[in-house]
Amino acid sequence: MRNIFLFSVFFLSLFTVRAEQADTATRVYIFDIHEAIAPPSWRITQEAFKEADEWGADIIFLNLNTYGGQVDMADSIRTKILNSPKPVYVLVENNAASAGALISIACDKIFMQPGSTIGAATVVDQSGKPVPDKYQSYMRNKMRATAEETGRDPDMAEAMVDPDKYVKGVSDSGKVLTFTTSAAIENGFCEAEMRTIPNALRHLKITNFETKKYKPTTIDKIIGWLINPAISGVLILLIIGGIYFELQSPGLGFPILASIGAALLFFAPYYLEGLAANWEILLFVVGLVLLALEIFVIPGFGVAGIAGIICIVCGLVFSMIGNIGFDFSGVSPDNFLGSLATVLVAITASLMFALFFGARLLNTGPLKKIVLSSTQQKSEGYVSNKNVNATLTGKTGTTFTELRPGGKVKIDNEYYDAFSIEGYLAEGSDIEVVSTQGAQVRVRAK
Repeated sequence: MRNIFLFSVFFLSLFTVRAEQADTATRVYIFDIHEAIAPPSWRITQEAFKEADEWGADIIFLNLNTYGGQVDMADSIRTKILNSPKPVYVLVENNAASAGALISIACDKIFMQPGSTIGAATVVDQSGKPVPDKYQSYMRNKMRATAEETGRDPDMAEAMVDPDKYVKGVSDSGKVLTFTTSAAIENGFCEAEMRTIPNALRHLKITNFETKKYKPTTIDKIIGWLINPAISGVLILLIIGGIYFELQSPGLGFPILASIGAALLFFAPYYLEGLAANWEILLFVVGLVLLALEIFVIPGFGVAGIAGIICIVCGLVFSMIGNIGFDFSGVSPDNFLGSLATVLVAITASLMFALFFGARLLNTGPLKKIVLSSTQQKSEGYVSNKNVNATLTGKTGTTFTELRPGGKVKIDNEYYDAFSIEGYLAEGSDIEVVSTQGAQVRVRAK
C-alpha cells in the first residue's frame, strides 16, 4: 500500500513539473514578409504586432524575403520594430535587399539561411537608376541611425547605401556593400546561419517554446489586392469613365453609380492602410465639384476646370503615397512617380476609351434607347433663327427635346435653339427664358 502511495506521488509530481514547464514555455510569434515592401507589408506588420501583444508573446520573429520596396513603408516597419518592448528577431530567407536591409538591421538579432544576402540599399527609381543625393542622404542616415540603435557598425550600414563610403577591409570605394551570410556573421550583421526559426531558437538556448503564426484574413487579402497599382489604375479608369459617360448622358444613372463604387473601392483600402487622409479624399471631391461647376455653370473652360483636374489628380496620387499631412520628406521619388504614372496613365486610357468607343457604346445596343440620336428636319418645323427677339426674355414654354444642355424649346408655338443654364432638362419640361444670345435662347426650369 505504501509503495502504491509513493508511486502515485511520483507521477503527480512529474505531471506538475511538466505542467509548470508548459506554463513557462517561451511564446514565439511569427509573421512573414515575402513580397515587395509596400502598404500591405506595413498593414501585416501592424496586425502581427497587435496580435502578438494580445497573445502575450515573449519574442516576435520575422520571416523575411524581399528585394526591397517603398522606403516610407520600410521606415514605418523599422520604427515599429525599434519601438517594440518585446525582442524582435529576423530570419532572412534568401534576400534582404534595399528596404529589406533597413528592416533587418532594426531587429535585435539577424539569422540568415545559407546562400542569403543582405544590403544593396541604394535608393533607385523605377528604371533601377540611383535617385538624386537628397534621397540617398535620407536613406544613408536611416541605415546609420538604425545600426547605431541596434549595436551594429554604422559605417558598414551606411556603405550599403553609399558606393563612395569606404570601410577598410570590408567595402571598396565605388561599390555598394552587400553581405553574404558568412560575411554578415563575420562583421556582426548576422547572429548565425540557420535554416529554420526553431533552429535559431535552439541556437539561443530556447528549447521550450510554443509558436503562433500570423495568418492574413480575407480582408487583408482583399486590401492587398485592391491597392495593387494595376488594380488601382483600373479603378481610376472606372471613376473617370463613369463621370464622362454620365456627363454625356445626364440622368442615365449607372455610369455615375459605377464611378462612385470605383471611388469607394479605390479610397477605402488606402484609408484603412493609413495612406489616404481625410484631406486627400476631400481634395478629390473638391476637384469633382470644380469640374462640375465648369461644365454646368461657368461658360467656357478656364480656372475652375483646370483647378478641378489638378485637385482630382493630386487627391488620387497623394492617397497612394505615405506622406504625413503636408510632409513629403519621407516619400521616395520612386513611390511618388510610380503613383503619378498610375493615375495619369489610367486617366489618359479612360479618356481615349471614351473618345474612340464612347459614341459606339451609347448609340448601339441597350444604351441606344436612352441617348438622344434623332435629327431635327426642316420638314418637321425645325428652322435656324439668326436673330432671336429679345422680347422672349421672361416668357415661358416647354422643352421640345431633351436639353443636354442644348436642344430645342417651344415658345408661343415657335421652335427655338436653346441652352439650359441648369444642365439637363427632360423633354416636355416647363421652362422660362432667362436671356437671348444670337440665335439661341438661354432657359431654366420653371
